[in-house]
Amino acid sequence: MAEIFPEITPFETVFLEVSEGHRLHVTIAGNPAGRPAILLHGGPGSGLSATARRYFDPAHYRIIQFDQRGCGKSTPNASESLAHNTTHHLIDDMEAVRCALSLDDWLVYGSSWGATLALAYAQCHPERVRAMVLAGVTTTRQKEIDWLYKGLAMFLPQQWQRFITAIPDHLPKEDPVGAYLQLLNDPDPAIRRMAALEWHLWEAGSISAEASSAFPEKWRDGDYILTRARLCAHYFHHAAWLEDGVLLRNAGLLAGIPGMLIQGMRDLQGPPVTAYELAAAWPGSELIAIGGAGHSTGDAGMEDAIVSAIARLQIEAA
Repeated sequence: MAEIFPEITPFETVFLEVSEGHRLHVTIAGNPAGRPAILLHGGPGSGLSATARRYFDPAHYRIIQFDQRGCGKSTPNASESLAHNTTHHLIDDMEAVRCALSLDDWLVYGSSWGATLALAYAQCHPERVRAMVLAGVTTTRQKEIDWLYKGLAMFLPQQWQRFITAIPDHLPKEDPVGAYLQLLNDPDPAIRRMAALEWHLWEAGSISAEASSAFPEKWRDGDYILTRARLCAHYFHHAAWLEDGVLLRNAGLLAGIPGMLIQGMRDLQGPPVTAYELAAAWPGSELIAIGGAGHSTGDAGMEDAIVSAIARLQIEAA
């Protein structure tokens, strides 16, 4: 059974100026001369994770993370502005990080939204991707967004009632993502903060398959959830600026890139069908199904599978 590695502190922090006045917070940990790996956080807007870097052997990997536009320590923060913040900007930002670090290619890891971003990046720049590990697979198709903010109501009727009731009558309840985006952009700070809390209370009901899972501690920070909710609603309202279904249709572009897909079989936020469809469309990928696990990488079996998959790729590349 694989265990995650001990906590490590980044040995370098960089603030990288990118396009349209955005500034990225980038950290590097592990072995300065190691094999590079870029870790893409979820959300959108969740910010880089100290836990995620523990999936990688710090003696072997140069572990690169960054707060995506608008969140964490990157500026400007999404609570202030959502301008120039799209999937295509994030892809360009990844290339800016790679070039700034003088890297030819890297292993790409992403979970949840990070899996969508990883796929979008790899299909634009397949020659820059040595291998991929994706957990809680998503492609942000419209039906995935509709499921997350409508279809799940059949499993969470009480939470749904609260989520939808928070939308005032003058906004479209049939389009909760669009309605919440308006609330999160309201001139009244109290309305924005209320909407951010309700957004996260809804999401918390389905993030884990484990009944004992509590409201994540960092979600108790009002500033954090406002940033994250604004980015989530912004990206999902625009279907991530991706042609619907394009990441699955173009999965053949990833042929020759080893891919490990770690999927909880009780994942309500990213239902397993997406991972199965991706595995079928991506030559050279492997689906690792974790029975009983939900969307959270902290669910039983998920961390073990992620660490094991990364270790396998490390051995195969040696």
